Amino acid sequence: MADTRPEPKVLTGADLKAFYKALSNPVRRDILTYLGDHGQANSTSVAKALGESTGTTSYHLRKLAELNLIAEVEERSTGRERWWKSLMTDIHTPHGLEMTPDEEAAALKFGAMKMSHDISLVMSAYTGYLASEGWNQIHRWGVRMTNEQVREFAREYQELLWKYRTEPGEHPPGSRQMAVRLTMVPDEGPRPTLPDLDAD
Repeated sequence: MADTRPEPKVLTGADLKAFYKALSNPVRRDILTYLGDHGQANSTSVAKALGESTGTTSYHLRKLAELNLIAEVEERSTGRERWWKSLMTDIHTPHGLEMTPDEEAAALKFGAMKMSHDISLVMSAYTGYLASEGWNQIHRWGVRMTNEQVREFAREYQELLWKYRTEPGEHPPGSRQMAVRLTMVPDEGPRPTLPDLDAD
């Protein structure tokens, strides 16, 4: 079977600034989550699911489309009823990216926002581990690698995740949205100070 996976979306410094601004809004995050679960939706169905007005969801849908995070489903759109689908795929920022100071600040804020969410997920994984019936999996390993091996491991890890990916709206019965994180960092020397997540 041919690999039909879309090309990874590479975020530049300017993209990171806009991306952080978009995802720092909880309504937009909820819209992306809803589209990821249901595949396609219009402003009415999104508004009903999120408990928002159609005017609010229409506005945020347009803003997400401007950032190329969602796209209109033209064959289903008629008159004022526009249908949307998620374009969220493999989004990453390349190493050595040159950024302006405000773009770098936005990238750090975006990273802190993700870290705050990830910390809450880790806490949930541990506190609910015994009652999770196998849904919560916690594994910690250490291994010595070269820089090339680290990059190859990350590539193979992404390939493995793709094996289990299903399209929005086509998820198998009984499936649940799983948070899977890979963090690889040299385990040596002093630990960095975590950023203040409450700071502006």
